[in-house]
Amino acid sequence: MKSGNKKIVASVLSLVMITALVGCSNPFATDSSGDHLPDSGDGKQPITFTYFSEDSSTNWNNMNDEVGKVIKAKTGVTLSAEFAVGDPVQKLSLIAATGNYPDLIAAKADVGKLVDAGAILDLTDLINEHAPNIKKMLGDKIVRTKYSLDDQAIYAVPTWSAVDEKKIRADAGFELQHRVVKEAGYPEIRTVQDYEKVIQSYLSKHPLDENGNKNIGMSLNADDWHMYQVTNLGFQTTGGPDDGEYYIDQKTHQATYHFRRPEEKEFFRWLNHMNAIGLLDPESFVQKTDQFKAKVASGRILGLADPEWDYGDGQNALRAASKFDQTYGHYPVTMSKEYKDTSFWLAGFDGGYGISISSTCKDPVRAIKFLDFLASEEGQVLNNWGIEGKHYTVKNGKRSFIPEVQERANNDSAAFQKEAGLGLYWNMMVHYGDGIKDSTGNYFTRNYPELLSLNYSNAEKETLKAYKAKHWKDLFPTEEDFQPRAYGAAYTISLPNDDPSMILGAKMKDITWKYIPEAVMSKPEDFDRIWDAYMAELEKDGVQEMEKIYTQHIQDRIKLWSAQ
Repeated sequence: MKSGNKKIVASVLSLVMITALVGCSNPFATDSSGDHLPDSGDGKQPITFTYFSEDSSTNWNNMNDEVGKVIKAKTGVTLSAEFAVGDPVQKLSLIAATGNYPDLIAAKADVGKLVDAGAILDLTDLINEHAPNIKKMLGDKIVRTKYSLDDQAIYAVPTWSAVDEKKIRADAGFELQHRVVKEAGYPEIRTVQDYEKVIQSYLSKHPLDENGNKNIGMSLNADDWHMYQVTNLGFQTTGGPDDGEYYIDQKTHQATYHFRRPEEKEFFRWLNHMNAIGLLDPESFVQKTDQFKAKVASGRILGLADPEWDYGDGQNALRAASKFDQTYGHYPVTMSKEYKDTSFWLAGFDGGYGISISSTCKDPVRAIKFLDFLASEEGQVLNNWGIEGKHYTVKNGKRSFIPEVQERANNDSAAFQKEAGLGLYWNMMVHYGDGIKDSTGNYFTRNYPELLSLNYSNAEKETLKAYKAKHWKDLFPTEEDFQPRAYGAAYTISLPNDDPSMILGAKMKDITWKYIPEAVMSKPEDFDRIWDAYMAELEKDGVQEMEKIYTQHIQDRIKLWSAQ
């Protein structure tokens, strides 16, 4: 970060602190759980903050949902929000270049662009002075929110990574419709060959759906940034954790552009094979996300390899239509049994992605207090469970959804979320993860074993029983099967826009996104030629230099985090 930009940020922050001291005289109050609540005086006067997020939010209702109304009443804050459509990086770059900054910005890995522009504040003092809930939750993990070894400012309140988590719910892997595995006799689904076999068997017997439309063996969503969900399958099926575009050696911490691993070449060769035998949707690399979701909703796609948050709208439509046997189970599919699916290889709290407060924010103190309320126990329970008496009840100390509410959440989830607001604010708040209990002894989130069991459809229960499992997680390697990653998740490292690895990374992405579709959709006899050309172009354009630079970033993060 240039020294001139630091001076601008420091000057703005000094002015903010002076204003806060003059204008705010009421001390923080606390509720019975020990959470600190916003000021009871001027701190609740209505204010609107502009907000931009690189994440999408298809059910956003301008805080007119039931939870949003409570948040507005508690904090006085309304968000005028814009969520990324298309390539979020382009929009963020435009924001950084024009100087027209929203009050709050969720920039994910692109926060470096804002730092370079002097567009966001160092939040260290704001957190220390005005965000006791955030400070309490982070504790000694706060070191993981610092920008870099050289610039130890906190430029984002971490909202994307959960503070403590015992992941309970499987929501990724490879997916198969329940009717497909049932007809196959519930065979072991462990390798890509197993997965391919059951799809091929079902499709050969049922080439058309009940309306005379062609069933689809497997479909991919490669629309715009969703391409990452396709390319990530390379490391997912060959034992690598999600470290973005790199494979990190866990002993040496050397970074390799993960596509250069020979084992990943074989995965993409398998996709090429699936295309050649007619099991891969030929529109996989040209369809738009809405088209992909519509196909899921039609029930015609037998198999997916996609995170549930991406195809969930389509699956929810199937549930709403009571087509439960056409919804999906999750399976730990890899290239061969020598690899483990890494869905439960957790990165731990990595502090990376979050919300920044811009240098032009109209009231940074109110902004941090708003984020602090969301981080409070009250705010987290409100986001996850809703409103007591309307969405849940507490009997004998146990919190549970009202049955009618639970039914809507299960079978009409999109409309219900837009109306109720549950879960709409999770990536705006510092929050605890699954499996963590609040001060009342209830779970913060609704992803816990007993509730998951209650929410399974009969088709899902039948499939799980056939595999002698209570939950999909039981089919996967557990968190204990993997060693902690000393650097968290590599993709959350925020870098300056002019960092050489960022510049080279953009080149590598363009090359990869050109060659992967070409290689997968080519004739099998052309695959090796195309792949060799791909590898050669990566090397010609500096992939080895990029790997060397990123290796240093990994080692710098380890050094920063170890200084606790």
